[in-house]
Amino acid sequence: MNDFRKDIFIGLMFVSGMWSFISGQFIVSTVLFAGAAIYSNIALKPNLDS
Repeated sequence: MNDFRKDIFIGLMFVSGMWSFISGQFIVSTVLFAGAAIYSNIALKPNLDS
């Protein structure tokens, strides 16, 4: 997955988390925010094995 698609994916997770928070689905929004944070940290770290 290239960087542009990763950025789109993280952005969609964040926006859907905001929408879930506004509509009162706090558990869903928490999971989406955590997923976006974890995935963005994993996606930004360089691959040290190669």
